[in-house]
Amino acid sequence: MTSRSEGRSPRKKSSVRGARLELRPIAIIRSTIKNRKEAPKQGSEGAPDAWLETNSFAARGFEGISAGDELFIVTWLHQGRRDVLKVHPRSDPQRKLTGVFATRSPDRPNPLGLHRVTVRKVEKKQIRIGPIEVIDGTPVVDVKPVLSCEPGR
Repeated sequence: MTSRSEGRSPRKKSSVRGARLELRPIAIIRSTIKNRKEAPKQGSEGAPDAWLETNSFAARGFEGISAGDELFIVTWLHQGRRDVLKVHPRSDPQRKLTGVFATRSPDRPNPLGLHRVTVRKVEKKQIRIGPIEVIDGTPVVDVKPVLSCEPGR
């Protein structure tokens, strides 16, 4: 066991509670949807295609993405309310109040959005994707490929 007098400080126990998390946007969505009222509830409900504009520091991380690829886009729903724990699903007051973690509400303590999209076109610093139901200016915090269930892929 090492003591402080030997020049090392004791290890602090990590704790989830009170931990500081940091996310950096790797891209931003440029969409024709300008406010929450215009946004469909899901991409499959009439959402448009949009441009994913990459941030310079992350641009190399998008290499290998091609038209036709399916991706999961993880967004920070920047207009979501973070103090909400129960909502009426689909904003329908006729439906019973439900915990946000049982819904796709953008209002939640950590307003992360998950969107399955298809790549339409790849240009230098932007990627055309869709359909996606997010508001213009929404930060993108991660992108992951949709994996095939086929062996060897």
